[in-house]
Amino acid sequence: MSKRRTISGRTVVITGAASGIGRALAQRLSAHSCPVAIADVDELGLKETEASLAGPVLTRVLDVRDAADQRAFADEVADWAPQPLGAVFNNAGVAVASNVLDAVPEDDQWLWDINFHGVVNGTRAFLPILAKQDEGVIVNTSSVFGLVGMPSQSAYCSAKFAVRGFTDALRQELRGTGVSAVNVHPGGINTNIVRNARFRKDPEGRGRSQSQMADEFAAITLTQPVKAAEIIHRGVEAGKARILVGPDAYVFDALARIAPTHYYDVIGFAQSRLRGRARAQAAR
Repeated sequence: MSKRRTISGRTVVITGAASGIGRALAQRLSAHSCPVAIADVDELGLKETEASLAGPVLTRVLDVRDAADQRAFADEVADWAPQPLGAVFNNAGVAVASNVLDAVPEDDQWLWDINFHGVVNGTRAFLPILAKQDEGVIVNTSSVFGLVGMPSQSAYCSAKFAVRGFTDALRQELRGTGVSAVNVHPGGINTNIVRNARFRKDPEGRGRSQSQMADEFAAITLTQPVKAAEIIHRGVEAGKARILVGPDAYVFDALARIAPTHYYDVIGFAQSRLRGRARAQAAR
């Protein structure tokens, strides 16, 4: 049985808080009486998030790839926090779209350093605080692409599968303590991750620009960041170890279990239908 947790009213840490799910989490948790420590490499977006919060906030421009800076941020949070640390959301992430054949190694390394090593750095920086308290939760953002492999997403999938494995292993290490670890698997969330991705050329060979691909992604996303933040917050407090975000996340999860080697036949068909519907609506 899941053991309920309370993070409302406690200090929370959120990386990737300048936009998207991170910003929505900061806004929701601040509204639920949480002092919020937010971090992102995007200083302007971070300031905009800060301005939208009514409660106590600590803001830090941070590159999650820098392990030493993550530890320094953890020290700052420990000194600042007006309430015990309830949760750390290692949420920062980026995207690369490329076929394996055409992959630029530097782009893949950039993604792995942020999406996986950034999560590891954040976990290692804040876990000692939670362990000393013997309470709190590490919440790491994986993806539905951490459940299934997708074409043109080899770097992203490998990083998100790694986050999933790392967090699952950590959860087992924490058995019998007051600290827990949670994997979050968002489906399509309407954020700027595709617009901010590293892009060389259309991996499907259809000649689309990055802006066109971002528009297509936005057209088929099923969940807004505000709803994602609500699902994550409720899931953490309900004691879940694994949180699926959005109706498509449940479909991906089921397909990975039922048809572990043939799921893309169904996913590819569904995606083509959604894209066709989006093009038809745009043409009206």
